[in-house]
Amino acid sequence: MNIGEAARRSGVSAKTIRYYEGIGLIPAAGRTRSGYRAYTANEVETLRFIQRARSLGFSVDEVGALLELWRDRSRASADVKAIALRHVGEIERKIAELDSIRRTLLDLTTRCCGDDHPDCPILDRLASEVG
Repeated sequence: MNIGEAARRSGVSAKTIRYYEGIGLIPAAGRTRSGYRAYTANEVETLRFIQRARSLGFSVDEVGALLELWRDRSRASADVKAIALRHVGEIERKIAELDSIRRTLLDLTTRCCGDDHPDCPILDRLASEVG
């Protein structure tokens, strides 16, 4: 099947498929006599796997590691679990960071009168914060 059909069946855009090929996440597709990319059902399944992993927030590098483990039938599930748990830790750190940002913004909006006067603690904080 051509790249458009592979994209439709996998849920991965044609541009992203080309990107994944370019960075070596997936091997370059075979070509037809006229030079068009041709994908097999197995390659589409690999693209679906990648799409599912990316939808869970795994990085491209993590997806590459998961793909290697998926293809390796002698893998240890502990290796897969370790990748997933590291990712959970990253998500928890991001949640904590976002919660801190939310609390700061709520505090600043509580301090801001929100009236016709120019004084604004939100702008004052933005102007005084370094890095």
